[in-house]
Amino acid sequence: MVLSPKVDRILKRTCLDIQDRYEIHFLEIGSDKDHVHFLVQSVPTYSPTKIARTIKSLTAREIFSKAPGVKRALWGGAFWGSGFYINTVGQHSNEKVIAEYVKNQGKEQEYEILHINRQLRLF
Repeated sequence: MVLSPKVDRILKRTCLDIQDRYEIHFLEIGSDKDHVHFLVQSVPTYSPTKIARTIKSLTAREIFSKAPGVKRALWGGAFWGSGFYINTVGQHSNEKVIAEYVKNQGKEQEYEILHINRQLRLF
């Protein structure tokens, strides 16, 4: 299992570091067996593609660095798949509905869910 509690912790710490260095704010992070959902808020000067690439590259680098067994467990050596799905909050839903959806990822017993409270800065 690649998304172990240790990997979840590394992912969360890395996302908090990204918040400190970039204008990307994580409102919720929900992990499940084989995927992760992010609810992020950013500035209009960052394209959705730039946001996804930043998150994917920095989190993968940190996970491989701090949990080297993960890279060996992945056949292709890539933590993230090549694609991603991005949608904006607005026309068909609102932030509260999407935050609740992301928050409810990984509710199975053996998987932990990550929640980042807007005020949470320490572990």
